[in-house]
Amino acid sequence: MVVYSFYIFDRHADCIYKKRWTHRPVSTGSKAAQVNSHADAPQQPKTLSAEDDAKLVFGTVFSLRNMVRKLGGPDDKYVLTQRLSFVKSQLNQNPALSFISYRTGHYKLHYYETPTSLKFVMVTDTKTNNLRIVLHQIYISLYVEYVVKNPLSPVEHPGGVGVDCEMFELGVEQFVNASLMN
Repeated sequence: MVVYSFYIFDRHADCIYKKRWTHRPVSTGSKAAQVNSHADAPQQPKTLSAEDDAKLVFGTVFSLRNMVRKLGGPDDKYVLTQRLSFVKSQLNQNPALSFISYRTGHYKLHYYETPTSLKFVMVTDTKTNNLRIVLHQIYISLYVEYVVKNPLSPVEHPGGVGVDCEMFELGVEQFVNASLMN
């Protein structure tokens, strides 16, 4: 399995943590871009800055989560509450429970939202199974332990001030390398 990147967004839609391991594969481009280019010039895919990439990822997640919420309707909530009793409280606190991941021809985006509206997003290759449990483990065992319980870490991250905790960054790196990149 290949992990391309990992993001954490706060409830204000600011990216408070981002980590890239490898770049996602880029599509070959549109026909319009090929027509306007010179035949001699090689096509170089434009790479986005880490900030722009995080904005695009959040916009995609936000749009898909809202679409799933509107299309799903109350039937999805009813089926889930019949299966597990605790899901009802989760649905009241976390209406994005039904959006888990989506796949394109080049990558798969995995999503986990906490009850406090933190959004954990991991981008992997297309062959990867669902990583919702893995993202939950990162939240519980790394984020809560090293960021939330750290008295030096701010409660809010105003203006996109990110997570600045060396133990958290080291833990994420070790967890991803040990668990996911076999």
